[in-house]
Amino acid sequence: MQRPAITVAAALVALILAPAGAYAAGHGSIPKYITDAVADKARPAADTGRDADRKPAETLAFAGVKPGDWVLELAAGKGYFTRLLSGVVGAKGQVSIYTITALKPDAPPPPIVALAADPHYGNVRVTLQRLVDVKPTNSFDLVWTTQNYHDFHNLADPQIATLNKAIFDSLKPGGIYLILDHAAEAGSGVRDTNTLHRIDEDTVKQELKAAGFELVGESDVLRNKGDPHTGKVFEEPIQGHTDRFLLKFRKPLK
Repeated sequence: MQRPAITVAAALVALILAPAGAYAAGHGSIPKYITDAVADKARPAADTGRDADRKPAETLAFAGVKPGDWVLELAAGKGYFTRLLSGVVGAKGQVSIYTITALKPDAPPPPIVALAADPHYGNVRVTLQRLVDVKPTNSFDLVWTTQNYHDFHNLADPQIATLNKAIFDSLKPGGIYLILDHAAEAGSGVRDTNTLHRIDEDTVKQELKAAGFELVGESDVLRNKGDPHTGKVFEEPIQGHTDRFLLKFRKPLK
């Protein structure tokens, strides 16, 4: 049964009006290097206009990213979080981007290539090779992917277990894997990854545990109880206001 439209709309309004300092109220203050990155005047209006929904300061603080970190970002899209990560890690850090799938020979370069060519983001490195082929080992402090883990299930190659192993191997011992994604109905597994572009949170936890990770943090900063989990994430009225889970996994020290 569908939830009445007025109920969904009210829940969305409540989500939009949630205070930006909600993270600080429950988890302590947000570091200045994060607030500075969010306030960077070089960020395009298309990005800053999405901040109220995406809560970047709270998300970055939850992940624990800091100056000097080496970050691997997967499925960076147009670079919303790439710009922010670049600002946080600073001149002594680096944001590296590998592809997940093989690029077609005649395909135009992804948008992130142009971003990396901007001197303002001189610590961003783009490698147009698949992560599973490059196989970096013990290289990164943080692996980051947002609203894309479900899409990894829609690939014919690499399989999700192969990709998760490559991610595990790429992290330094104690390194963090941050996953933010659209929540599907509980118990639905991977049923909706290619239709609604959602995934069951428990399925993600099981897959990462199987890859050797330990779950060390969960945040409800992007939760929306008014999302019935039955709509495609790109369609109104839920677009931009989905119920999203935010999970932090760690590669064990030993």
